[in-house]
Amino acid sequence: MSEGKIRRPRAETPKGFRDYFGAEVTERKAMLDAIAGVYHRYGFEALETSAVETVEALGKFLPDVDRPNEGVFAWQDEDEAWMALRYDLTAPLARVAAQYRNDLPSPYRRYAMGPVWRNEKPGPGRFRQFYQCDADTVGTGSVAADAEICAMLSDALETVGIPRGDYVVKVNNRKVLNGVMEVAGVLDPSDAARFEAERGIVLRAIDKIDRLGDAGVRALLGEGRKDESGDFTKGAGLSSEQAEVVMGFVSAKRDSGAATVARLRELVGASLLGAEGVNELETIAALLDAGGYGSDRIVLDPGVVRGLGYYTGPVFEAELTFEILDEKGRKRQFGSVAGGGRYDDLVKRFTGQAVPATGISIGVDRLLAALHAKGRVAADTTGPVVVTVMDRDRMADYMSMVADLRNAGIRAEVYLGNPKNFGNQLKYADKRHSPVAVIQGSDEAARGVVVLKDLILGAKIAENATLEEWKDRPAQVETPRGELVAALRKMLAQ
Repeated sequence: MSEGKIRRPRAETPKGFRDYFGAEVTERKAMLDAIAGVYHRYGFEALETSAVETVEALGKFLPDVDRPNEGVFAWQDEDEAWMALRYDLTAPLARVAAQYRNDLPSPYRRYAMGPVWRNEKPGPGRFRQFYQCDADTVGTGSVAADAEICAMLSDALETVGIPRGDYVVKVNNRKVLNGVMEVAGVLDPSDAARFEAERGIVLRAIDKIDRLGDAGVRALLGEGRKDESGDFTKGAGLSSEQAEVVMGFVSAKRDSGAATVARLRELVGASLLGAEGVNELETIAALLDAGGYGSDRIVLDPGVVRGLGYYTGPVFEAELTFEILDEKGRKRQFGSVAGGGRYDDLVKRFTGQAVPATGISIGVDRLLAALHAKGRVAADTTGPVVVTVMDRDRMADYMSMVADLRNAGIRAEVYLGNPKNFGNQLKYADKRHSPVAVIQGSDEAARGVVVLKDLILGAKIAENATLEEWKDRPAQVETPRGELVAALRKMLAQ
């Protein structure tokens, strides 16, 4: 670099991250507020935890074991302790439940919303920072808590604008899968560590059934699979007979919950753990049915396993069933927007004592994208009314106008750029999606009036829309300064 040449940083978002602007933030907040209302109605309390945890507290539960630091963003502090950004909102909850166990009610019911970070390979629609919205119950082993979480998730989806018929909450049980793996010979009840790596690969393979199909999952259960890019993923090394047992579990869903339960009982055979899991599923189905949550909303589905390694019992997933067009114009179902389950051993890591827990996590960005796809985003993203500046030396008058509007509850701002070019002020208002511009030059000031310019009408004209519905609506009106608020409210109401 030549002497005196300044090397400037590149103005770009880091790979795998993105920025959120006004309307996106407003829409997300409106959706989260609606979900929080459902959680609150169910008796759950809000909790905010630090974005940073110790690596030891977070634990190693992510499926991306081939990534640096096993999928987390971690660094060594000056006291040589390893710290990391949280990869979900559940691991921090386990730490909180252990740290404040003498102060919190038991069971402890909490919800949390915020960003999480995963050091995973980014791709289209796959980011390293994303929002989650969780609800968990800590301190009860009753599967009634699992049933309640599923019912609450169903209510939350309908509240934000996903109607019945456009989604399904799927329920399975890790104990059932473990029973099947015991039958398949990859789980030894007397030695939990044996076959641990193979079981992890089996879990991740089944979790990808929707994306990879039967053939892809079978390949991962066996020697491994090469993807379209040529990357090879090592398989679990199961024999064809062992793989057949696992695939039988994946395809065990039947037309009714009772029939599915009966098929699962056949598959788990003599496994006591598997039988326990089937009984829990049967109880959950009965409790949900009693609450009015039928198969049009919540179903038993053995294809749901969840990729995280800390689940110990029932697992859940919310799938949106309506079709959208992918980037190549092909029809496909929208897919999963939430997942969770029971994790009875997570708090035990801190206390040494069993503390049962269960919860759900909603993928906020995906759910918001789904609402956009269905045209059901309810947030008001209208920009502020813009008070233009015609005379630089009369700024106090314009500030007085904007104060009146704000005091009346109307979102408003004074144009604070260079007022020399009035056209630029209107361009600014358009860019802000402003509904109305307030104009007062020296002539209007002398007569004690202001002009209200309807920018929405102007936009309609600009896009050559039909003007039939607008023909009796003036593009701008003049009103006495003292009636500014009333006249503006009338224009906004139109």
